Amino acid sequence: MEIGDTKENIVIVGGGICGLATALALHRKGIRSVVLERSNALRATGAAIIVHPNGWRALDQLGVASHLRETAIPILSGKFHSLNNDELKEIPVGKEELRCLKRTDLIDILANSLPRNTLHFGCEVLSIKLDPITSSPVLQLQGGRLLNAKVVIGCDGVNSAISNMLGVKAEKIFTISVIRGFTSYPNGHELGSQFRLTKKDDTQVGQLPMSENLVYWFITRKCTCQDSMASKSQKLVRNLALDSVESFPTSITEMAKNCELDSLHLTEYLRYHAPWDTLRRRFREGTVALAGDAMHAMGPFLAQGGSACLEDAVVLARCLARTIHIDRNGRGTKMQVEEAFDEYLKERKMRILRLSLQMYLIGKMLDASSQFVKFICIILLAVLFSDSHGHTRYDCGSL
Repeated sequence: MEIGDTKENIVIVGGGICGLATALALHRKGIRSVVLERSNALRATGAAIIVHPNGWRALDQLGVASHLRETAIPILSGKFHSLNNDELKEIPVGKEELRCLKRTDLIDILANSLPRNTLHFGCEVLSIKLDPITSSPVLQLQGGRLLNAKVVIGCDGVNSAISNMLGVKAEKIFTISVIRGFTSYPNGHELGSQFRLTKKDDTQVGQLPMSENLVYWFITRKCTCQDSMASKSQKLVRNLALDSVESFPTSITEMAKNCELDSLHLTEYLRYHAPWDTLRRRFREGTVALAGDAMHAMGPFLAQGGSACLEDAVVLARCLARTIHIDRNGRGTKMQVEEAFDEYLKERKMRILRLSLQMYLIGKMLDASSQFVKFICIILLAVLFSDSHGHTRYDCGSL
């Protein structure tokens, strides 16, 4: 469906988790918005999403948690196994809710909860400028179309056109790649409700049960010259996964061998926003603001990227509804919108700073070749994040 109007009040760029969640949060507050998605259909990159307790609090506020709980079993325990020294130890998962969801399940329920004509496909935003007279955002869409908006929220991910306009592009990279996928077990798997992490040298394999018959898994390892070629074919990605776990236990190699081919996804060179970017950048210009990966792309090492997007959506909608007098069509004065965005960013900044710093230290520890750098990262993590699961107890509050 193409967008027909040349003027909209609130435009959300990006129809991924953050964009859909933001639109739904605004809808729950009685505020209309439109979502522009460049693809021709809903898409969910990355197979699955691990949702910590903080993410479930946000999903509860969005009104979709009950349905999603029916799609995935709770994870109640964790085990780490180092193949280098045969060390076995428990991984604390906390007493609160932890589940692993199919990204398609999350995307679908968010999209299906929106009013008709909210989501518009085939609308790629090429650039955005501020009108020199009114200072209102003007979006240039593919095909030469122009769309005037009063408010623009950039939720268009790590390659965001909106963040490029604001000068906050995610330029940092870890030289780590991640292979993700699903494996079905018709007769049941051996994990029960346990998360398992197996490590050998620089390669880690994570296994998370989603149901009695389905396991989500990921492999993290150093990038290789084969990655670029393999990313073009899911059969090649499977071969790469098999090569990566060749010396792992048979249960893991069989898991990779028997995976659901169409679920495989390879991410090369993990891009992220550096923690210090959170302190020195505003993430807003006029009535244009960022949310989700467009604002705080982070590696998967805390499994908080998706949940942080959900938190953004709840806080942003609450600030817009509370700070400005707004009608069902999303009208408010420019100053009111700017004040609402400033309140939203003020509330989110320290949360994002702590998440991105903890993620950065873990990523640097895994990525660095220097033992000294690894040691420094371990010390900083122990000092700054002695409660390693503290990030899961965050509460974004009510809508």
